[in-house]
Amino acid sequence: MSKYESINPYTNQLIKTYPNATDDEIEDALTAGHKLYFTWRKQEPSMRAKQLADIAKSFKKHREDMAKMMTMEMGKLYKESLEEVDLCINICEYYAKNGVKMLEPTHLDTELGDAYYLKQATGIIMACEPWNFPLYQVIRVFAPNFIVGNPVILKHAHNVPGSAQLAQKIIEEAGAPQASLTNLFLSYDQIDKVISDMRVQGVALTGSERGGASVAQAAGKNIKKSTMELGGNDPFIILDDADTNTLRSVLSDARTYNGGQVCTSSKRIIVVESRYEEVLHELQNVFSNLKPGDPMDEATTLPPMNSQKAADKLKAQVDKGVEAGAKVFYQFPEIEHDGAFFRPMILTDISENNPLFDEELFGPVAQVYKVKDEQAAIDLANNSSFGLGSSIITSDVKHGQQLASEIETGMTVINGRWITAPELPFGGVKKSGYGRELSELGLMAFVNEHLVIDVSQNKK
Repeated sequence: MSKYESINPYTNQLIKTYPNATDDEIEDALTAGHKLYFTWRKQEPSMRAKQLADIAKSFKKHREDMAKMMTMEMGKLYKESLEEVDLCINICEYYAKNGVKMLEPTHLDTELGDAYYLKQATGIIMACEPWNFPLYQVIRVFAPNFIVGNPVILKHAHNVPGSAQLAQKIIEEAGAPQASLTNLFLSYDQIDKVISDMRVQGVALTGSERGGASVAQAAGKNIKKSTMELGGNDPFIILDDADTNTLRSVLSDARTYNGGQVCTSSKRIIVVESRYEEVLHELQNVFSNLKPGDPMDEATTLPPMNSQKAADKLKAQVDKGVEAGAKVFYQFPEIEHDGAFFRPMILTDISENNPLFDEELFGPVAQVYKVKDEQAAIDLANNSSFGLGSSIITSDVKHGQQLASEIETGMTVINGRWITAPELPFGGVKKSGYGRELSELGLMAFVNEHLVIDVSQNKK
């Protein structure tokens, strides 16, 4: 496994290297987490709701520190890092306000007696998280499980170790008990060791298909529940009646937000032929006006990618696709800088036998497809092994809702691009994974639905 290293992708300079966890550190984390689980079992969730509200306040206090750390480690625009911290504050506040009610027993209508099911914690949850949203990916697992009473052990991406450590520090500073969130720098072998431990009762992963398959296999082998969010190749369907202003607004960052490094960003732009040329030129206008530079600079609109390795991988993917027949409609001019920059580009004429057709391009690359009509658009959208998110741009919202029901995906946004909020469930189908995070569905991901029935009240 790669070392845990902070490398500033804007300068490609090493900031700090972090050692892997020792066996003693892993055991200490498991012991402390298991002890906390039993402590929380005896407490009302309302106590943790108050603590979670304090955690939100702690992130408000350290908002700039957290944002700067994320920008320094993975290169995202500083203003987007601030937005990410704000989103995480909202997630904490949401579960602090609503989590207790969500955990109330649910009564069941049966003639067999007085029946209900409790919603109880199960134990330590292991969270394996990626680098593209260093705080959001963590908090959307941590916050609901904190309310439930499941301690979390975090295995973060190798290139954002400072963000992982700072998140734990901010949470502990708010007064959360030790082991509420424990960050460990784990090797692949150590991940399997933690998952196999009887004190761990669930695994949440966001990452690559390869990583998800490995972790899911380990979880399944040890009979541990898991949730998987494994990326996507999201369709962005533009219909004949798409409002021009809405379309222009959505395209302005559909493939450039977070440097295009979003699982649910609009990777496959599927356009009915009457709007095809308009979309191509609008995208070209967006891309050509980007300004590369220091992501801490407010004037910068094109940040580096998260690492030079990622930029090189994306280039290799694109080169392979072009060799197979894809055409480059536009590419940003050369960027004279040592940072991990990738020149945004628009690809067309991607055939079904092109390797790019069913791959995820994680960066500022727009794949634009021309289709005859909306049925062809739906068919193309569903012709993918992924099924995470999707978008439909149309002036007829009811018709858009009908078409949304025909798309094989976990989420559809009408007249917008990717969106997330604490009250909205997040997750996909097919090779994009299974399970949901956020909303009440996310809260229930690792809950024991414990049936209790008093048969002396049998109504028969």
